[in-house]
Amino acid sequence: MKTLKKPSTHLPRVLNVKTPLKSSQAASSALVASYSSAAQSSATTRAYATDIQHFLRHGGTIPATAVMVAEYLASFADSLAVATLERRLIAIHRAHTDLALQSPAMDHIVKRTMQGIRRTLGTAQRRVRALVKDDLLEMMFYLDQQMPMRAARDKALLLIGFAGAFRRSELVALRCEDMTICENGLELLIRRSKTDQEGAGRTVFIPYAQGSRCPVKALNYWLELAGIEVGPLFRPVSRYDQIVGRKSLTPQSVNLVVKAAVRAMAGEDAAKMVAGHSLRAGYCTEATISGLQPYQIREQTGHRSDVTLARYIRPVAKRKIPSLL
Repeated sequence: MKTLKKPSTHLPRVLNVKTPLKSSQAASSALVASYSSAAQSSATTRAYATDIQHFLRHGGTIPATAVMVAEYLASFADSLAVATLERRLIAIHRAHTDLALQSPAMDHIVKRTMQGIRRTLGTAQRRVRALVKDDLLEMMFYLDQQMPMRAARDKALLLIGFAGAFRRSELVALRCEDMTICENGLELLIRRSKTDQEGAGRTVFIPYAQGSRCPVKALNYWLELAGIEVGPLFRPVSRYDQIVGRKSLTPQSVNLVVKAAVRAMAGEDAAKMVAGHSLRAGYCTEATISGLQPYQIREQTGHRSDVTLARYIRPVAKRKIPSLL
């Protein structure tokens, strides 16, 4: 039995061909493979590849035995989050099914081991701190202390990210072509998202706000200052305060912008508690405090159920519930 000795940057795949493919068959196979790979988002593919690399670096092989997988899960139960272990188990499962191999993830010992880890350690996920309106307005002051181009970009990024309750990937994917100016605000088209992998798309409305905290005015100012008329809305800025190329920011860049602003405002410890998702959680929390109904919030966030939405509403909003006594 052949095993993989070195980690690969891609999930292992094998094509067993006994006879040479004709040119039409080869073209068809390539076309099928391209559409098959498109069935899964690139972010998910990268995450699974990283998970498999970790498994291989720590003694795993593909194919793997059920005992091998169970031992791997048990050995990292104390150092990795339960959600991370669950994702790595899915990656191992997919690595086997992609090769038409029997998956060890379906074995009784693996299922029981994972069940025991959940019962022992719990399944509560780490939740980043929500950045509500007051936090955001205070952050604007510290952003103004940066060089003009970077300050304009970061203010527009944070205000639009909050007002639209965008995911990081949605925010950096926005383009000038996705903007529609309205009488009382701005419409932004999300072409594809985590819960819309097939690209049906949806529109998010960003209303005007007062003064310097207006996300629409902040975005327009940034685009005018940077001379952006087509292509990605949010782009890298050099250390000399100049636009770098025509590419968009990465999702990780949103994390860095949020952390840098919070670090300047409240220090390193506070920065460790936030991420790009803090803007989305902040909108949900602030909207709840303001009295918006769940269905109204979901229209902005794109959540499909109130149960999922509730995970984004932080305790500060629940403390606003009046006493019935």
